[in-house]
Amino acid sequence: MPAEHTRAANAGGAYIWLTSLSAALGGFLMGFDASVISGVVGFIEDEFRLNELQLGWAVASLTLTSTLAMLGAGPLSNRIGRVGVLRAAALLFLFSAFGCAVAPGYSWLVLARMVGGFAVGAALIVAPMYIAEVAPAAIRGRLVSLNQLNIVIGISAAFFSNYLLLQWSGSDFPLIRPEHLWRWMLGVESLPALLYLIALQWVPESPRWLQLRGRDDEALDILVRINGADNGKREHEAIQASLAAEEAGAPAGFAELLRPHLRLVLLIALTIGIVQQATGINAVFFYAPMIFEQSGFGNDAAFLQAVLVGLVNLLFTVVAILCIDRLGRKPLLFTGLAGIAVFMLLLSWTFNQATYQLSEDSIAAVADVEIRSALEPLGDQRFDSENELREALGDAGIGDEGGLESQLVAEAISVDTTLVLVGILGFVACFAFSTGPIMWVLFAELFPNYVRAAAISFVGLVNSGVSFLVQVLFPWELATFGSSLTFLIYGLVAIAGLAMLVRIMPETRGKSLEELEQTLAARSGT
Repeated sequence: MPAEHTRAANAGGAYIWLTSLSAALGGFLMGFDASVISGVVGFIEDEFRLNELQLGWAVASLTLTSTLAMLGAGPLSNRIGRVGVLRAAALLFLFSAFGCAVAPGYSWLVLARMVGGFAVGAALIVAPMYIAEVAPAAIRGRLVSLNQLNIVIGISAAFFSNYLLLQWSGSDFPLIRPEHLWRWMLGVESLPALLYLIALQWVPESPRWLQLRGRDDEALDILVRINGADNGKREHEAIQASLAAEEAGAPAGFAELLRPHLRLVLLIALTIGIVQQATGINAVFFYAPMIFEQSGFGNDAAFLQAVLVGLVNLLFTVVAILCIDRLGRKPLLFTGLAGIAVFMLLLSWTFNQATYQLSEDSIAAVADVEIRSALEPLGDQRFDSENELREALGDAGIGDEGGLESQLVAEAISVDTTLVLVGILGFVACFAFSTGPIMWVLFAELFPNYVRAAAISFVGLVNSGVSFLVQVLFPWELATFGSSLTFLIYGLVAIAGLAMLVRIMPETRGKSLEELEQTLAARSGT
């Protein structure tokens, strides 16, 4: 690392790290809000008698509104500032957590989660953009990755919180009654939401946004505090020159993304944004206990395995943060995508080898006499695939309202649970050190300053839209295609994405945002 980069990295010291961590707390809330639902799905499926698509909608409704928020968060941040948007998001997180906890019915719960979705979309777009705009180039990868680290910590905290509340319910804590357990799971998010709102009161505005708005003196003060006097002034002058070259610094809209010099970076960003979600990461995070339970793990064990998923995600995100500015973006991304493909194909093969047979105990445990009678002829049959069993259950008149069909599949399966666990954990590990953190780093690095807000909103919209489809369709896919084909599709997407990115993706490590703008424009032939 050049000496001036080292000095720049150290000049801001604790100030830039604390500033970035405070902004990245939105990532913690996003991860918590998104993943806490994994422990809730079984309870609300039973309480509200939901079918597969209703359950998928309860999970994915948050992502739908986060998708809409992403479309507007970037342009809104050009109007009221990056920090202003983050403060609004903190308030929405707080309202959503309280609304979910007191929801009197299914519709209210979905509405409260949709409110949280606006907060998720705003924080997911603006926090990494803000951090990239305040970070020195030498440590930008690590600082932007703090947002992903916080997302991962939030996911892990949600899994652990769910497991802890499950153990406490109805025992040492009489207030946590089993019938209210899912409300506690959703409501505890109000505590970190309040902390985030408080922390944002002292976070400074983005110096690049301040210069976009003509507030040069304020921008210079922040840049000097972060980079030191000499480097701060040089950074200030470089930003001024970049803005002067691009329509006198006027923030651009979505139409600007169609200009020829942005086509390459837009293609790279869209490819990464689609592949990150279409490989199934949020199907795993949002439905982890369901996946484990339907693989033959018991209820408590399924929640415990979900905690393990969160810990692996956290560990390998730390690996990414330690390596991203040393090894670069490309080696981590390409290795991770290859690993994602391998582990998804392993899961597909493992579930393809599974067999299914209903036991007498499983049939006898069904409370409804009519359903129990319909199941008895299936008790002595062995099925070679999940789809065969589900088809037989359907022929017997048994649907999945209230989760009965899924429960019977989970009790009937005979599968190598070790390979299922290895496949899930390996997939999560590969995601955590590659597409998870690197996508947001690249989104913040690839686009020029004047169009960054609109561009990140657009590619974030596509990323979130794919995530919404994955979440809402996952229960239906399992019921329709079975686990084997579902995981096979995810693995093939990873292979296709890797083949595409190997051809077009540049390395961005160690370059200023203004240097990257010039380099990518040259590659686009402009």
